[in-house]
Amino acid sequence: MEKTTSKQVNIRKDNLIQFVLALAIIVLINVIGSYVFTRFDLTSEKRYSLSESTKKLLRETDDIIYFKVYLEGDFPAGFKLLSRTTREMLDEFRAYSDNIEYEFINPSAAENVKTREAIYERLVQQGLEPTDINVRKKQGQEQQRIFPGAIVSYKSREIPLNLMADQLGAQPEAIINNSIQALEYNISNAIRKLSTSVKPKIAFTYGHGELTPIETADIRFALSDFYTVERVKIAENINALTERKDNGDGTFTTVNKYRAIVIAKPDSVFSEKDKFIIDQFVMKGGRILWLADPVFATMDSLMTTDKTMGITLDINLNDQLFKYGVRLNSNLLLDINALPIPMVTGRTGNQPQFTFFPWNYFPVLTSTSRHPVVNNLNAVRTEFVSSLDTVGSPAIRKTILLKTSQYTRIAPTPVIISLDILRKDPDPADYTDAPQPVAVLNEGHFESLFKNRLTPEITEAPEIGFTENVDNNRMIVISDGDIIKNQVRMNNGSLEPLPLGYDRHTGQTFGNRDFIMNCINYLCDDTGLMSVRSRELRLRALDVTKARANLIGWQLINIAGPVLLIIGFGIVQSTLRRRRYSR
Repeated sequence: MEKTTSKQVNIRKDNLIQFVLALAIIVLINVIGSYVFTRFDLTSEKRYSLSESTKKLLRETDDIIYFKVYLEGDFPAGFKLLSRTTREMLDEFRAYSDNIEYEFINPSAAENVKTREAIYERLVQQGLEPTDINVRKKQGQEQQRIFPGAIVSYKSREIPLNLMADQLGAQPEAIINNSIQALEYNISNAIRKLSTSVKPKIAFTYGHGELTPIETADIRFALSDFYTVERVKIAENINALTERKDNGDGTFTTVNKYRAIVIAKPDSVFSEKDKFIIDQFVMKGGRILWLADPVFATMDSLMTTDKTMGITLDINLNDQLFKYGVRLNSNLLLDINALPIPMVTGRTGNQPQFTFFPWNYFPVLTSTSRHPVVNNLNAVRTEFVSSLDTVGSPAIRKTILLKTSQYTRIAPTPVIISLDILRKDPDPADYTDAPQPVAVLNEGHFESLFKNRLTPEITEAPEIGFTENVDNNRMIVISDGDIIKNQVRMNNGSLEPLPLGYDRHTGQTFGNRDFIMNCINYLCDDTGLMSVRSRELRLRALDVTKARANLIGWQLINIAGPVLLIIGFGIVQSTLRRRRYSR
């Protein structure tokens, strides 16, 4: 009996020591955790880990950034997932900055219909885009209006943040997943937009027949949130894109005035001096978005006749682009995946009746690339687009951003463009060319077009500051100037720009604005924030067919499984205790 009692005392003593030791370890871990901040993300795709560029951005915040998120309410499963993930993402942001605060609001909470409508109207005026969905209720289908977005405020400024991705033809599950993938970038981008005090300068060139201000009004307005947007005329002015900076020691350095320039659909010849000015802008680290049509074709003449001609447009840029690693081809691309255009097919009284037909000369481009510029991008509309090839130095890394579909036809110039192709459905047998690239990103080491071509008087002139090569630069070349062109309409006798990417005939909105914004942001981004857009979160959706076929089995597993597991654990624990204390 005494031996048994002594054994029990030792067991109690061991248990007490183990308890005190475990408690001490827990306290020690908490003390260390109060001084050393760390988080563990065990997911395969690191969905709960912020990028270093985002963490740096959060460390630099100097005031409260407040998010009013309008994703509260009785939603379908997909929107509940988006709401929950948004909350988790904002919590992750708060873990790295005490200046992040948020609240979730239900815009449909008001009982009064007029009050709800007033709230909806105010949110639309603030820039949030509503989504109308059908929700299954006990009494049947009911339409519900959701605002998947937030109003973000910082100091005296506020901006809308739309959280829902917009992708034509994508399944609802994929749209939700893509929206979740873009959360970190979209939230970080909103913070950057609000907290940037000094905006980099970019410029749209003019003087070579580029698009007019009204034709680029929407994208310039969108870019103005991040950049100071100007227009610049080169006109052989050596100081158009650069300026001399006083070093303070009696010497001067020639530097760029702009972080990037946009050359949007020029149609007249560039002189050698203008090309030199652009070349030196690149050699000094300037970024360029080229949007150049190698073929002249327009719909204007088709308004009066059924045919027009597409001819080569030579504006003396071929050698310069070739030096930078790109060749624009003199052809037009036809694609079965194309934008519909309205055609008069009859009349009712004096009113013409329109029918929409795919116009194969206007390919709609859908990217499958994971590059940040085009990752999860909505389809992009084009007009009379040509192909391009990557050429030249291996020191320039080329990345294709956009290309046509597998149902492509190449029409070399000169080419007759006729409305006759609308009279019958396209035959896939006529569209067998490989997908053709139409937008490319070039990065790396660039050499000057004028290297070894100039006299010493020019290369050694201090006011010019000639540079013959540059490392780690980048540019984007697109073989369609209309990608950046917004449509216009008459409003009270004056022209008014429509949103870039919006097609007034079909009422669809394409991804042109996001694409151009991504292009400029990537060209000007030295923080690495754009790389967040390439993050991929796997969509682990249930197989609905299998789930329904084995519904009872899965219900039994989910209900009875945990109960049986606890009972089994109790039996094992009881058996082990009896064996341990019976000795």
